[in-house]
Formats: sequence, structure tokens, C-alpha cells
Amino acid sequence: MKDKKIVELKNLVETAEVALQQAREILAEITGDVSFSVAADKARYLNSHEDEDGQIIEGVFDGQEMIGPDGKKYSVPVNYASKSKLVEGDMLKLTIKKDGTFLYKQIGPAERARKKGVLVYDNETDNFRVMTEDGKSYLLLTASVTYFKGDAGDQAIILVPKDDESTWAALENIIKKGSQSEEEKPDEIAEGLDDLSSAEELEEI
Repeated sequence: MKDKKIVELKNLVETAEVALQQAREILAEITGDVSFSVAADKARYLNSHEDEDGQIIEGVFDGQEMIGPDGKKYSVPVNYASKSKLVEGDMLKLTIKKDGTFLYKQIGPAERARKKGVLVYDNETDNFRVMTEDGKSYLLLTASVTYFKGDAGDQAIILVPKDDESTWAALENIIKKGSQSEEEKPDEIAEGLDDLSSAEELEEI
């Protein structure tokens, strides 16, 4: 009886945590105040300091930008985010060098889950989304869709945080309408993914 109660309580806690995360993301989206977001909540425990290379800021990727410990947003180049397949919750380190160069590096990848879905275009937000097989919807960076030459109706393979709710997903691959199945996709597509995953750092002036 005691063990059953413990299991029930664990399930309730997990459900409450998911609901709280969703509520924070909705508040952040509606109000524009990132302090409500899950990324901001995680980032507030990170560090920033100065060293001989410049200013070092640790932060958390929120799907589009990096949120620093003070809640400030830092623009993450879309090419870097796409090529590195960043997902919400990934920890990043930003070095702002003395000459003004921005250098990003992924330092704490969130655990990922892979999902399949259909690529759709959202006219209201002017963004691509993926409608997954489990009925969820995730936004995608346009740069990722452009790289894979994705079109509405194509099948999309995405990466999302394994244990956290998210609004954005990282695009891993596109399977064109009428093409071979994922298991039969050509080797050159897989090689292209390997090239993308090798990107770890990016400098931006």
C-alpha cells in the first residue's frame, strides 16, 4: 500500500512539473517577459565573469536565443543553432572577446528524444512547425528547414528535450514526400547529418 502511494505521489509531482513548465512558457510568450521561461529559470544559477579572453557568460538556449544568468537575451546565430541541432535547455558558453567577437560553445547538452512528424507552414507566425505523431506541435528555425530544402507536407525528424516540455525543436532530417522511408534513405543524407553535427563553435563579428 505504501509503495503504491509513493508511485502515485511521484506521478503527481511529475505531472505538476510539466504543467508548471507549460504555464511558464505560455506566460513568457504572452508577456514577452523571459523571466517566466524554463530557460531563464535554469540560467539564473549559472555564472558570468571576466578573464584574459574577454567576458564569459554561461546561459541556456530557449529555442532561439541564449538566456543569461541575469535574464538578458543573447542572439544565437541561426546557422550555428541549426548546424549544432541545439534544443531548448542546452547550456551554452558565450565569450565576448575584447575585439567584439562573439564565440559560442555548447557546454551542457540536454538529453534528447527523437520524434517524427509532418512539416507544416504556420501563416500566423510565419514559421515552420512540425506536427508530431503524438499530437504535439513544435516550431522550427527557418534556417534548418531551408538547409534541408523542406516543404510543407514533408516528413520531419526532430530532436526535443527528453524530460522537459518545449516550444521549439531541432530539425535532424527531412524525408521528402514520395521518397524512400527513413530506414531506406540514401547514405548521402546520413553523411550530411554527420557534417552538421560536427559543428561546435561559431564566431560572429
